[in-house]
Amino acid sequence: MEEKSVFESFELEVSSDVKGFLKEIATWSYFLSIVGFIGIGFMVLFGVFFGAILGSSMGGMNPYENLGFSVGYFGFIYVAIALVYFFPVYYLFNFSKKMKRALNANDNNDFKSAFSNLKSHYKFIAIFAIVIISMYVLIFAFAALSATIF
Repeated sequence: MEEKSVFESFELEVSSDVKGFLKEIATWSYFLSIVGFIGIGFMVLFGVFFGAILGSSMGGMNPYENLGFSVGYFGFIYVAIALVYFFPVYYLFNFSKKMKRALNANDNNDFKSAFSNLKSHYKFIAIFAIVIISMYVLIFAFAALSATIF
């Protein structure tokens, strides 16, 4: 006869208190995802119109011409940042919708899918944080190296 360890036979109990906490988490995460989508919309609008508005108000003069790029690139950067920001907000939105549906219908598949989306949300945020910190370290190292050379 095969023996199961305590951890293999462990079943997680989702009490009514925990369900209430999860419902509140789903509500707040839904709110934050909607605010995130609105922010992404503003970033895209700003990015699209940035080059046209700034270019026309400057009378054709480009202060970044000696660096080799146009003012319109700043608008492109805003749209790119909005695209990167879209994915964690989308995962958070999916978490909140599926968690609400799972709690209302007692559906284990939606419950599991909701936590899968939450995992993806935090995984994306963590990888993004690692990338940003790495960029800061590289910029600091480059600045220190260039300071010693020049």
